[in-house]
Amino acid sequence: MTTPARVRFAPSPTGRPHVGNIRTAMFNWLLARHTGGSFVLRIEDTDVARKVEGALESILDGLKWLGLDWDEGPEVGGDYGPYFQSQRLKLYREAAERLVAQGDAYYCYCSPERLETMRAEQVRRKEPPGYDRHCRDLSREERAQREAEGITPVVRFKVPLTGQTRFNDLIFGEVVFENSTIDDFVLLKSDGYPTYHLANVVDDSAMKISHVIRAEEWISSTPRHILLYRALGLEPPSFVHHPMILGPDRAKLSKRHGAVSILEYREQGYLPETMFNFLSLIGWSLDDKTEIMTRKELVDNFSLERIGRTGAIFNREKLDWMNGVYLRSLSGDDFTRRAMPFLERGLPPEVKQPLDGDYVGRIMPLVQERARTLAEVAELTDFFFTDQLSYEPGLLIVKKMDRESAVRALEAALRKLEPVASFDHDSLEAVLRPLAVELGLKTGQLFGALRVAVTGRTVAPPLFETMSVLGKERCLARVNKALGILRRM
Repeated sequence: MTTPARVRFAPSPTGRPHVGNIRTAMFNWLLARHTGGSFVLRIEDTDVARKVEGALESILDGLKWLGLDWDEGPEVGGDYGPYFQSQRLKLYREAAERLVAQGDAYYCYCSPERLETMRAEQVRRKEPPGYDRHCRDLSREERAQREAEGITPVVRFKVPLTGQTRFNDLIFGEVVFENSTIDDFVLLKSDGYPTYHLANVVDDSAMKISHVIRAEEWISSTPRHILLYRALGLEPPSFVHHPMILGPDRAKLSKRHGAVSILEYREQGYLPETMFNFLSLIGWSLDDKTEIMTRKELVDNFSLERIGRTGAIFNREKLDWMNGVYLRSLSGDDFTRRAMPFLERGLPPEVKQPLDGDYVGRIMPLVQERARTLAEVAELTDFFFTDQLSYEPGLLIVKKMDRESAVRALEAALRKLEPVASFDHDSLEAVLRPLAVELGLKTGQLFGALRVAVTGRTVAPPLFETMSVLGKERCLARVNKALGILRRM
């Protein structure tokens, strides 16, 4: 593309932002940034019954967390506002009235009860459910009678009964729908609020949107939009329907596949850099091998042509791997800064707050290589902050050792450690590694028993560095406590 694209992301404030919706926002944002165009944020808040308190704030928060800044929209403004559909009702009403006046739409007075009975009968006859056009050809007298009865009508679009509606999708190519399969859909509800179809078309045209990028589930709605554009004498945008994100079972991604709100991934300790990279590569690729890409590389290389036609799998294992790569790429200070909030809320309640920043700074380099998420950091390091270690006594008896040999090993380790003045890595290694030979043990046996004694776990950061951070007093106390446990077995 050589011309700047005007694209929009138009979420409804009916819940927290789903990763599928956010991926759509990212494709729009990437196209805007790649072409030097504009990314418009429009809030489609006309479904009053489904609005959720706090949903709008969550949507804005999720976009900001990922760095998906918008050029026009809430908090920013712009030349084509307002950017809340609830503030644009006059435009939709005018469009609906114009369509009625020119014979492309009509007033429908059918009650909800009649519509429900109609649909039930269609299902019984195994027919596709759809409006039966009962009010399509009412006379002026019949309409006046219903209005005299106090019925507030909806406005329905008068779909052509024959012919085809076709459009070219930039991913799926030419798409054709028989008009006979499209029912006369509602444009304006009885409460004066528009349906998605009418508001979408009116706003995309008014805001000069050049490309509509959305999930493939909206393909079936597109012929309705094409018919509306034609009836209103408007030029439709280019349509780009991308495949949906699938779970490992190849079903549409849902809650049963795990966390699906973008903010849940933030709360679980994934980095925004990771999520941006990961979501960008679900259904889009640079080639068949590149997986780690910076934001600039994604912007520079993004193109609609490289969006695939088939649904892409949300691979949680790949996400964990990628987040680990990004965590390891952080500087020590940045890793510590980002991990601190997760530590503060993830450590046991008896740990004194606020945490000592210098002490935390000594611990973090020991786990940065192992952590896959920031939320794991508290679990990986809790033994540094509390002396309430809980472990199975049998863990102190390492493979091919018995209780007696484990007692002898820890007793010998205590005798060697007590005189050590400088409790650093080199000093600890200098006394403990020869001790294993002296005791006739493999280093893994001695170090394994010591690791459980001082950390309470069989897998922990490097032993000597860990002991150095814990300090001599705490290490000796923990080894003594472990000996007491072994002697009571």
